[in-house]
Amino acid sequence: MSVSSFRVDVPAGSVLFHQGDAPTSAFLLESGSIEVTTAQGARSRRLGVLGPGDLLGEMAVLDDSPRTATARALSDCVLMPIDRKQFAERLESADPVVRALLLSQISRYRSALAQLSGQAEPAAAALPTPRSGDAAIALDKIRLESHLREALDKGDLEVRLQPILDIARNRIAGFEALTRWTHPERGPVSPAEFIALAEETSLIVPVGDYVLDQVCGALQQLQGQGEAEPLFVALNVSGRQLGDAALLDRFLATLRAHGLQPAQLKIEITESLVLDYDQVAGIIARCHAAGIKVALDDFGTGYSNLGHLHRLEFDTLKMDQGFVRQMHDPRCLAIVRAVVAMAHSLGCNIVAEGVETQAQLQALGELGCKYAQGYLIGRPLPLGEAVALSRESGIGNRES
Repeated sequence: MSVSSFRVDVPAGSVLFHQGDAPTSAFLLESGSIEVTTAQGARSRRLGVLGPGDLLGEMAVLDDSPRTATARALSDCVLMPIDRKQFAERLESADPVVRALLLSQISRYRSALAQLSGQAEPAAAALPTPRSGDAAIALDKIRLESHLREALDKGDLEVRLQPILDIARNRIAGFEALTRWTHPERGPVSPAEFIALAEETSLIVPVGDYVLDQVCGALQQLQGQGEAEPLFVALNVSGRQLGDAALLDRFLATLRAHGLQPAQLKIEITESLVLDYDQVAGIIARCHAAGIKVALDDFGTGYSNLGHLHRLEFDTLKMDQGFVRQMHDPRCLAIVRAVVAMAHSLGCNIVAEGVETQAQLQALGELGCKYAQGYLIGRPLPLGEAVALSRESGIGNRES
């Protein structure tokens, strides 16, 4: 039997685990078939034969108790291990489809054991039964999560940097860090899909740490080659990350390890998180005490409470690209002018997102907007290309 953190190959006739073994993980059967049996005295009783898409070993992991059955491969099998932490997170998941699938599998196994032992199945609340299509979706999410863990472990996530321009000085002042993932079978996976998946679990924490380490390495390289002024990097932080008490300590340690200053990091918090005022206020205070800047991302998308903004000391407001793209409309231009003026009155810098034309850039500069970000300035670039771009004096007269 061949075992790794992300794949288990079991030849036909081999035993995956024995009854009474201590559990290490549950498994998702990808291919092949496995017979599950349980010993009753001197007799062995078959619980069933599992095929692709079935879970096994989950009860021992959930109960943290010895295996209650033996699993033997009837043919060559490939399985994906699911560790205790991942399994528990999925049971607590807000995703009703994934949770329903896991609960239905657990219920099925408990029923089989109860029938074999001659006991009545214990009464339980009615569980949602996933439709066949839902089950496939849930299994795909579990599978994709495991592949994402593997990609993170192997360093296969690609970090890209989108440049941010200091408009008045016409020079690159910093970057926003973005993550890309090319799945070996599916090809490029949308960030909206895999980042959301990571945020459903604790995966978003190591992903964020990985991204910062990669970006700091690039900035360290740039500084080592004589860059006159230190560049900053903006990093999006999720609600789950904000709840991690050790987050800032790890971020500061990463900055120190690469010879960077805390002021070179900007943490971006989305408008939706501002609704949790107490948590965000505490995070901002801790960041400022450490010398880290904080930006309010996607400003103007509908969540902001202006009454909170005057109490939350953001260093930067990032104006949503929807306003910038409609600046040709006089009413929208008036809104942009008002947002810039408000940012100035709050002592905040402002970044205009979605800048795609020279006309937009010129108008923003005339309004006093500090920074611009968008395809005119540069698309998200691999680390090496971003470093090269930052050495240019400005964007010239390029159109995207």
